[in-house]
Amino acid sequence: MAEVRVRFAPSPTGYLHIGGLRTALYDYIFAKNQGGKYILRIEDTDRTRYVEGAIENLIESLLWAGVVHDEGVFIENGKLVQKGKYGPYIQSERLDIYKKYVDELIEKGHAYYCFCSKERLDKIREEQKSKGLTPRYDGHCRDITIEEAKKRIEAGEEYTVRLKLPPNKDIKFKDLIRGEITINTNDLDDQVLLKSDGFPTYHLAVVVDDHLMKITHIVRGEEWLSSTPKHSFLYEVFGWEQPVYVHLPTVLNKNKKKLSKRHGDVAVGDFRKKGYLPEALVNYLALVGWSPEDNREILSMEELINEFSFDRVSKTGGVFDIDKLNWINGQYIRKSDVDRITKLAIPHLVEAGFINEDDVKNRYEWIKMIVSALQEKISYISEIVDKAEIFFKDKVEPENEEVVEVLKGEHVSGLIEAFEEELNSIDEIDEEFASSLFKKLQKKTGAKGKNLYMPIRAILTGQLHGPDLVKTILILGKQNILKRIEYVKKRLYR
Repeated sequence: MAEVRVRFAPSPTGYLHIGGLRTALYDYIFAKNQGGKYILRIEDTDRTRYVEGAIENLIESLLWAGVVHDEGVFIENGKLVQKGKYGPYIQSERLDIYKKYVDELIEKGHAYYCFCSKERLDKIREEQKSKGLTPRYDGHCRDITIEEAKKRIEAGEEYTVRLKLPPNKDIKFKDLIRGEITINTNDLDDQVLLKSDGFPTYHLAVVVDDHLMKITHIVRGEEWLSSTPKHSFLYEVFGWEQPVYVHLPTVLNKNKKKLSKRHGDVAVGDFRKKGYLPEALVNYLALVGWSPEDNREILSMEELINEFSFDRVSKTGGVFDIDKLNWINGQYIRKSDVDRITKLAIPHLVEAGFINEDDVKNRYEWIKMIVSALQEKISYISEIVDKAEIFFKDKVEPENEEVVEVLKGEHVSGLIEAFEEELNSIDEIDEEFASSLFKKLQKKTGAKGKNLYMPIRAILTGQLHGPDLVKTILILGKQNILKRIEYVKKRLYR
């Protein structure tokens, strides 16, 4: 059996979309499951939409996610390089190859030159629309002979090349997710294969490239399903073996519409900036349209590779649920080494103005203590900014009336007095002091449980719920806590 070879073939027209990453991920884990190869090819034949730097961004986003290709386009020492024996892997460098196959189709009578102007084509479409018809090419140039066409080209006329579909032919192909599909050529258009600028359209380039690069499985979004009969026909007329088709369900927003920029973050870079961990994003994306047999929700890349198959990919669109992603990301954050989370959190804390570069050099352990205290409380790294604010204020206001009521409890003044006595008995807070404090306060005041912990938390943070109190006391330090006690006393007894 031939080695499994799959490819992810994005267009460099901007950021890597969440849906694109899922396609690349499925390519990757399927190839690894089958002991095959995963290739990255760049489809840049639409020059009008090309974005400078997009290829580099695509590659960096994929590498960050751990979806690493075996062959294709790479970045080395800041430069794009291509590796593999089936290159070039950038379509704009393959124009001579496409021209050869276009000429072959014309000679065999499966394609023809078209000299219709944009104005004529627009006019036909408008007329068809006004009659309630599906807009399609009317075949005006189908019967122009090759000899006449070449004369017109030599005379300087602009042209395209179109696929010449036979009338009333059933084209059948099998899709791994949707089963066998049949479409009649009477419902299809004579697709442009070569544009007037000499660049191929997707429909020609993808077939030629997939064949020459020995791609065995074509994995792509379901929006390409309607184009597949034309691709299947090209394989047939070239006499090439058909690959296996896999059309993935669309990634939807919570309203069951296609995920788009209008509905919030959709770029992989957006999630990276917010502080989602790559392994968590990959874990979650794998589940948007697929599930393992035991329906587990936390899976490592190795587990995804071992368990993945297209048999368990849904036919219907998968909903991208940010709450579920946050839950999964939170699980990974809690299991992660605190140093890793600290290093990821530092840029966010610097940007918020809480710390500076000197703090990072000289007070790293203190910053790490803050992160450790909040690691259980955050769903993504940038969320630490809101949670950490309590550690960087000179005075803390009660966040609501409930906090005020707790601070007005009859026993609180005695508790504050005992707390101050304990603080004034030491030079600086250490772990032993923070750990034994509550037993001492209970012994002195008789307060215990909520009556002990809630007022102390309210004094220190202005909240009734939050990070571990022992860690909070260690982070704040003696002088900061005394300032907060003083502020609460003034507020309570004024």
